[in-house]
Formats: sequence, structure tokens, C-alpha cells
Amino acid sequence: MPIPDWFLSAEERGNPDSSIPRWCAGNAAEPLIHGKTYFDRLVTEVESLREGDHLFFTDWRGDPDEKMRDDGPTIAELFSAAARRGVVVKGLLWRSHLDKLAYSEEENRNLSQAIREAGGEVLLDQRVRRGGSHHQKLVVLRHPGRPELDVAFAGGIDLCHSRRDDERHLGDPQAVAMAEAYGPNPPWHDVQLALRGPVVGVLDLTFRERWNEPDDLDQHGPISTITDKLQHADMSADKLPPQPPDPPECGPLTIQTLRTYPAMRPKYDFAPNGEQSIARGYTKAIKRARRLIYLEDQYLWSTEVAQLFADALRANPDLHLVAVVPRHPDVDGAFALPPNQIGREKAIELCTSAAPDRVHIFDLENEAGTPIYVHAKVCVVDDVWCSVGSDNFNRRSWTHDSELSNAILDDTRDERQPVDPAGLGDQARRFPRELRLTLAGEHLCRTEHTDLIDPADFVREMTGAADALKKWADGGRTGLRPPGRLMPHSIERLSWFQRWWASPVYRLVYDPDGRRWRDRLANRW
Repeated sequence: MPIPDWFLSAEERGNPDSSIPRWCAGNAAEPLIHGKTYFDRLVTEVESLREGDHLFFTDWRGDPDEKMRDDGPTIAELFSAAARRGVVVKGLLWRSHLDKLAYSEEENRNLSQAIREAGGEVLLDQRVRRGGSHHQKLVVLRHPGRPELDVAFAGGIDLCHSRRDDERHLGDPQAVAMAEAYGPNPPWHDVQLALRGPVVGVLDLTFRERWNEPDDLDQHGPISTITDKLQHADMSADKLPPQPPDPPECGPLTIQTLRTYPAMRPKYDFAPNGEQSIARGYTKAIKRARRLIYLEDQYLWSTEVAQLFADALRANPDLHLVAVVPRHPDVDGAFALPPNQIGREKAIELCTSAAPDRVHIFDLENEAGTPIYVHAKVCVVDDVWCSVGSDNFNRRSWTHDSELSNAILDDTRDERQPVDPAGLGDQARRFPRELRLTLAGEHLCRTEHTDLIDPADFVREMTGAADALKKWADGGRTGLRPPGRLMPHSIERLSWFQRWWASPVYRLVYDPDGRRWRDRLANRW
């Protein structure tokens, strides 16, 4: 497979000030579906760390009392115990907004303080563009002298409440408040990658770039700065231990680590003009799609992103787009809800206008009929290229907040028919195909995937299952429930008045643009 056809070159990445490599070969990856699966694995790996090992993490939200297993430990207990054993524990948590605004300032501060008291160091990082956040979800575990044990976890799962759900989708017993439709314990669908091989060194470097950034941690918030000083918060980063050599090659995967950093002042040393390699990486892959784009996303709501799909659908008459999204936004309210709805309405309309019969949007519900909140950020293109990350398919994730994604190409061909669904000679590959089939099996409640391999069969089976469940629900939910969790996603069109005021709020507040003005005017990532 010609890797440059799918991955960005060093020049295409567009950020010569970072020392991150173009891509790295010889890796292994495992998709951890469900927060409960991820948290259990994380406990096992962290508890095996010894004195002198490294535990580095970044997160959007961290709830110190979130249980990693039914009987504990909590995340604060897990990381604090590691620090007391002599593990080098360093973290970067978003500084966040007030809890009264449904954010996590207090929780992030409490997690930072708990780990600090145990001997670790967790900084509250507000080096963001105004109105932005640090949204990366990353844990890097290094074992100096034992590199074969190194592992990193990256994807969409935060170390916080509501994430520890499982395949039953009954929700995390420790829940955050969401829209009423999701109930007191919102069911949650999410994906994280466990990564081994040289890519762990790349992710270690990604953490170190942010950690070593010399600008003040507090920006755009004088009140927060005063609060930090009154509470004696750690306002400066201690020196990290030397970075160990990259782990040895251990698998067939070539991985390109993609990021988003905004253009901002003061400038990041490692990205003075920002970085939009996530946007550029998706753009390159989507332009190469011929038969099937499968994605799962929390916020499919940007017209700029949707335009890429619409152009690909128009250019390729056999291409289908299959997307799994939340049924409802995560908030209710006359003022909060419409700006959340308007972006998705416009994005889906843009795609369906390009190919009405080839755009298939689904949402999920559990056995009790409660909607499942889709928080995963996954994309698979023609069973050749795939990505799992923290980024959503919106302008905010592609330009404004800090994000992290790993795009994957597999050396291992998948010999199941069709062996080359796109017809470009790249041939289907084992990891991206298995990722798509595993996720589809999760949503269809089945383990047999033979009739899902061909893109045409996949679309037919997914659509058929969703239509059957909707027909049963419309009929009063009586009789035997059809298998699966898929439902056709429907959009409630807003009134002209709601559209009038919600559109500018959505563009300015919910989905802002973090690019330089020259890039905005040129409409380029």
C-alpha cells in the first residue's frame, strides 16, 4: 500500500515547528469498546508500574471519585497510589469553567490536588484560545529499561463520571446530569485505543510538547488566576525525566498521530501557527473514499466538515455514508438546545442533498428504549484507513480546541470478499475492517459478521435492523423486540425564529473557528 496516498507528508502536516514524526511503523492497537473495558485495563496497567516508571496523562475532565471498577479504586486513588510507589506521575487537565455552567472546574482541581498530595504533579492548563478547551484524552505509561511493556491509551474516553458503561448500556452508576431523555444514568457508547510500539514514543512527545510550553498556565481568566494563587495551586511545570527511547516494533500497524491546536496568542512554541493535521488527515482520506465511509461521532454538525462528505458523495456514485450519532444533544432548554440542533440539521441536510439514497444516519437505544449517548469519535474509510480520537466532526474540533487522533493503516490484508472494495488497488486491511465489523456487531447485538463485510450488504443490514426496530416502536413496542439498538435518526426542523437566533450563536459559541484569518478567508485547513 502506498502510505503517502493516505497519510499526510511532513509538508502536508503544516507544522514544521513540532518534532513529531510523519508516521511510525511496527505498532499494535486494540480497540477498547466501552468505558468499563478501558478503565479495567487501565487499572491493570497502572498497578503494574514500579518506582521510576512514568505515568503521563491529559484530559478534558477528571472526577477524582470516579470508580475504575465496581469495587474501586477511584481514579484519584489509582494515580495517587502510583505516585506514592515512586512512579513519576504528571498530568495536564483543562482549567475548565465553573461547575454552575455544567463544567468541571472543581472536579479537575480536586483531582489535581489529590495527586499532588501523593507526590505527583497535575497542572490546570488554560493555555487555550478564548472560549476553547483542552479536549485530548491520553494516558502514556513508560517503563524505562523495560520498553516492551510501554503502552498508551488514546481516544474519546475521559477519566470522569458517566463513562464507565458496558455492553448492556445501563449507564455509569456515577453519572453526570444530561438532557432528560437520557435518564438519571445516561447510557454511553465510547471507544479508546490501547497502543503499543513506537507510537507510544510519539504520544509521549505530544504530552511533553504541551508540558514544556513556557507560557503561563492561566490565560483569559484573572479570577481563576487569583483563585489558583489563594489555593496555592501549582502554577509552573517541573522538569520531566528524559524521554526513554521508543519501544520496539511489535505489530503490523503504521500509525499517524494527528492533532489540533489553534492559532492563538501567545503562540505555542511547538505550533506557532496552530496545527490542523486532524482536519488535513481526514480531508485526504475522505477524498480517497469510493464505497463506504463509516463514522461514529458526538457532534456531526459543521457545514465545513459536511461539505467534504457532500463533495465525495457527488464525485463517487457508489459511495455510501453511514453515521451513528446521539439521538438528542446532551442538554435541554429553550436557549441551550436550538444552537446544538441547528448545526447538525444543516450538516445532515447538506449531505443528503448530495446523495439522498446514500446517506444513512442512525442513533442508538438500549433494551429499555432509553437513548444511548454516542461519544465515540471513529471513522473507517473503505476498510483501508481508520482513525480513533478525541476529535468530533465539527469546526471546533478541527481548528479551535486541542485534540488528538491516531490514524491507522494495517500491513495485513483482509482476504475476505470483497478484497478491494474501493477498487483502487489498496485492498481491505484487517484492523480497519475488524473495527467496523465489531462496532456494527455491537449495535446490531450480534457476533456473526459475514453478511456485513461487503459495503452494500452492510448498508442493507444496518438499515433493515433500524427500520425493524422503528416499526416495532411505532407500533407501541408490543410483541417481540427486534434485535439490535439502531434506530433511523430523525431531525426536528427548527422554526424560522429559532433558526434566526440560534445560527449565529452556534457559529460563534458552539462551533468557533480557531484558524488564522488568512486561512479562514482562503477556506483552507
